[in-house]
Amino acid sequence: MPIIVIGSIAAIVIPITYLTWSFVGADRSTRRSIERNLGLAQATQKASPSSVPEALTAAARRLTSKRYTAWLDQKLAGAGRPKAWPLNRVLVVKPLLALATFAFGLLVVLKQPGIQSFLILIAATALLYFVPDILLNNTAQKRRSAMQIALPNMLDQMLISVEAGIGFEGAMDRAAQNSTGPLADEFVRTLQDIQVGRARRDAYLDLSQRAAFPELRSFVRSIVQADQYGIAIANVLRAQAMEMRLKRRQRAEEHAMKIPVKILFPLVFSILPALFVIILGPTVMNIVKVFS
Repeated sequence: MPIIVIGSIAAIVIPITYLTWSFVGADRSTRRSIERNLGLAQATQKASPSSVPEALTAAARRLTSKRYTAWLDQKLAGAGRPKAWPLNRVLVVKPLLALATFAFGLLVVLKQPGIQSFLILIAATALLYFVPDILLNNTAQKRRSAMQIALPNMLDQMLISVEAGIGFEGAMDRAAQNSTGPLADEFVRTLQDIQVGRARRDAYLDLSQRAAFPELRSFVRSIVQADQYGIAIANVLRAQAMEMRLKRRQRAEEHAMKIPVKILFPLVFSILPALFVIILGPTVMNIVKVFS
């Protein structure tokens, strides 16, 4: 066999052999590490079972409509998805809480039967069923208020980073690292969505849906349009930062103007009667003694 043919075969076989060995043999340690981690994860799941039994979760999902379940999931996303209260636990707790209230109230109604007692029992059961919804809504509202307060400062930090030559995602990452609170957590989650391969437009729109307050929606809409039409991101950030600061000042002035109205009723029904008793009390007592 000529030497040229042998050299050609070797030039083909040796690289193929090397590539096959690099993919199969050299990656065994990584594969063993992955298998070991998967084994530890499975062992951990077996050792610590879920706090909510699967039977209760399945029954709660059958009793709850899909539209209401999606609404609850949206509320949990707005509340930051607390680790102590996942969706399955909320779905299980709501009917159990209502059932316990109904059972306890039924014992009271049987001792004192009547239509009024039964109506109070029904109202209390319905109220206890929707108590988790009220708590979630309150938590989401407080979270949105905290994000509204933090948004102008975050935009200022992002503007400084962009003007220094950092990209938009890098500026968002730096602003999130230098800040704390729910808005920083939402920025970090958006960046993680982009890093795992999600489209930037979809990640930004998902951010506006999770936060769900007008200022952030306006900011996300401006960023999406700037990315689509090629507008300079620094100008968009500067305009948005000025607008957010103006809205924050207007919101503070609005709250300040509402304070006199809010103080009026406690002043009339609580503070003024006490002042009248303290000031006019001795005079009235003296008048009563004189005429008695």
